[in-house]
Amino acid sequence: MSDKRTVTIEMFYTLTCPNCRILKRMLDEVLPQYGDKFQFKKSLANSPRGMVRTMKLGIHSVPTLLIDNKITFRSVPKKEELINALNSFINH
Repeated sequence: MSDKRTVTIEMFYTLTCPNCRILKRMLDEVLPQYGDKFQFKKSLANSPRGMVRTMKLGIHSVPTLLIDNKITFRSVPKKEELINALNSFINH
């Protein structure tokens, strides 16, 4: 595998969102299996910077998960759906 591109996963969340915590736990569980193939970052949706980005991207609810700058999930996916989505990005 010569392609050593790191794919960015970005999760938009708020501090009071219970589903955001569920998705974060799921990512913490699943992502280590992929080593350094993904870079994970969280964006607080209701921070000034987060609000500008959510408006630009058309994000109206949290949690919203972007993989490679594409909105992939607008809610908490099933674990299998998350794994399938991650696999599709590394098997290109």
